[in-house]
Amino acid sequence: MDSNKNTQKGLYIKNFGCQMNVYDGDRMQEMMSPYDYGSVNSVEDADLVILNTCHIREKATEKIYSELGRIKKSLSGKGRKTTIAVAGCVAQAEGKELIKRAPIIDLVFGPLTYHHLPEILKSFENDKSKKKKAIIDIEPPDNDKFEKLPKRLKANRNVSSFLSVQEGCDKFCTFCVVPYTRGVETSRPYSEIKDEALELINSGVKEIILLGQNVNAWTNSYDKMDFSDLIYELSLLDIKRIRFTTSHPNDMNEKLIKSYKDIKKLQPYLHLPIQSGSNEVLKKMNRNYSSSEYIDIINELKSVRPDVAISGDFIVGFPGETEEDFFKTQEIIEKIGYAHAYSFKYSPRPGTPAGQMEDQIEEKIKSERLSRLQDEIKKSMYNFNRKFLNKNLPILVEKETSTNYFSGRSPYLQSVHFQSDNSCIGNIVEIKITKVNENSLSGEILQ
Repeated sequence: MDSNKNTQKGLYIKNFGCQMNVYDGDRMQEMMSPYDYGSVNSVEDADLVILNTCHIREKATEKIYSELGRIKKSLSGKGRKTTIAVAGCVAQAEGKELIKRAPIIDLVFGPLTYHHLPEILKSFENDKSKKKKAIIDIEPPDNDKFEKLPKRLKANRNVSSFLSVQEGCDKFCTFCVVPYTRGVETSRPYSEIKDEALELINSGVKEIILLGQNVNAWTNSYDKMDFSDLIYELSLLDIKRIRFTTSHPNDMNEKLIKSYKDIKKLQPYLHLPIQSGSNEVLKKMNRNYSSSEYIDIINELKSVRPDVAISGDFIVGFPGETEEDFFKTQEIIEKIGYAHAYSFKYSPRPGTPAGQMEDQIEEKIKSERLSRLQDEIKKSMYNFNRKFLNKNLPILVEKETSTNYFSGRSPYLQSVHFQSDNSCIGNIVEIKITKVNENSLSGEILQ
């Protein structure tokens, strides 16, 4: 496939699931830019459609097939040939099965092989047969994909940007497909990360969010660095704020916790999934920590940074979960005082140990428990947010939501809305909080 500057081609990417997919989607867009592909907002205007998929839950997987059905209907009778690609973790896990269920698909490639996209697209376009054969590229590559990706583009750069530093997982939780779709834990070299951070900073990014399936497992044996060292080194660059996600409790060490006190650019927010408050359930999940050990981590963190906001993940209805187990999960929410939390019904995934467990929970019970848990989470979020009523907060302004109305993020990752006569995007402004709910804050800008 050659670069052609005479004809702009449309690229439509839809990301499903985690922040890593958002990052990967951005990199695919940047990768196709030299081939004169520009982003479009609809399937109908696209020459290449990429569904960047998530395989964490069954519902997420089925969404892809529903989306493919809508795409087929949208393109029917349009008279233009649109190449359809499925990327991400569903592509990695299902491979040929995708083609069988949805013959509309032309390209299938996984999260470890998307840097091959220009090559496999060229091969597909060069296939002159009447019925082109779909291309599947999901075998783990020998080369590092990050070495093949282009520099970060300045165009359409957001104020806050993800930066992938670590991929894969070696924890093998019994419910999770990530070790099978993203591979083993691998850390990018520090030099690569620093170079990409500088590219982002030079394009106007003010906040960098370090990404990884187990981001705090990042290590660099060559430079004898661990994750806290990485944060410190990046904090020396001309960046206003640093965050990271997602962490595993077993990789939260004393040095990293101390970073919340010593590194001023590291924001007071930690996303640390616990999944369940029951030790029995945690053992069956193969999480390798107890609820009390998790609480100890949070208490130690709060001892060095008392205002830190804690976010978490919860799974309800895991095989064998009793009402008592579920009650212990509810208790954890009250003990920690979460600023935010994600909660899901357990979804059996093919090939995982938990999917083979016999004591599966009825869907009705899972739904009822999820509803109760989310009520507790909403209370916790509101209680956290109301502490800031009539207080002043420094807000990094991200975008204009409507004429003279803006939104940004507090140090605690709260979404904050306010009115201003002047564009202040990319700046940190002082906002007096005048209204709170569980999801966001509103306020007045202080001149």
